[in-house]
Amino acid sequence: MANNVGQGQEEEQQQIPLLTPYKMGNFHLSHRYLDTPGIWTKEQVEAWKPIVDAVHAKGGIFFCQIGHVGRVSNTDFQPNGQAPISSTDKPLTPQNQAQFTPPRRLRADEIPQVINDFRLAARNAIQAGFDGVEIHGAHGFLIDQFLKDGVNDRTDEYGGCLRNRCRFALEVVEGVADEIGGERVGIRLSPFANYMECGDSNPNGLGVFMAESLNKYGILYCHMVEPRMKTVWEKSDCGLDSLLPMRRAFKGTFLVAGGYGREDGIEAVAENRGDLVVYGRLFLSNPDLPKRFELNASLNKYDRDTFYTSDPIIGYTDYPFLETTA
Repeated sequence: MANNVGQGQEEEQQQIPLLTPYKMGNFHLSHRYLDTPGIWTKEQVEAWKPIVDAVHAKGGIFFCQIGHVGRVSNTDFQPNGQAPISSTDKPLTPQNQAQFTPPRRLRADEIPQVINDFRLAARNAIQAGFDGVEIHGAHGFLIDQFLKDGVNDRTDEYGGCLRNRCRFALEVVEGVADEIGGERVGIRLSPFANYMECGDSNPNGLGVFMAESLNKYGILYCHMVEPRMKTVWEKSDCGLDSLLPMRRAFKGTFLVAGGYGREDGIEAVAENRGDLVVYGRLFLSNPDLPKRFELNASLNKYDRDTFYTSDPIIGYTDYPFLETTA
């Protein structure tokens, strides 16, 4: 759990419309593995300013995704070699070459400090010039570890019933919204996913409860992952599960993500299943994706082997732009 020490004057809050190209920075409050960027020191805040300025110079809106990995870590990446923190002390099974240390269950009296870490990270992001933050509440990280009954085995006010399991997530949202203004805040959720052994017995109920509860805080958007993306990489049969009940429950801008292409993305907006469609892998491999979609042009194929790698540094800024002729 890192200390977010970069502080400064809060900027004047303003409504941020999602009307221009939109990018997402991904920063963690805690170390998980090598090369994970952070936003908790003054030096990091200063280092991100020219990057944010470059995005703004191109007419883009830039949100910083802030999250805490919780038990998806090991002692090698923790201060003084301590155990990772989580909602539970249940260990995570090693996956591929990743080794995970059994976590330490957070005490209830420690939770306000973690919430404060999110507040400070949000403050730092605004100081660095970001237009807002997206709270990472998905895919098996700390907030998800509290939300899902497949992981959260607590018996205090942060565990047990659905309302208690959602308490931590909503307190983080409230803290961040109070810090920088709800109009600068989004949250990403994946109620249907079972990533990093983080699944729930009633994902529909979880998704709707969170969508309804978020309305209280006046945040800018809710970003949810489609039920077909039960794992991170591949689509799967989701039966009758749908994000529609969550879309109807949430009163703000609703973003949908998960395996979308051009045609089904257009269809999702046309059928009012979402206000915006989020693209990840296709955007990574196609830096001019909006232009390609506009022209219905062919797409570059992404190379999954280069995802999340730092040596060699390939697969991030070297995909070709669409060739055009006068």
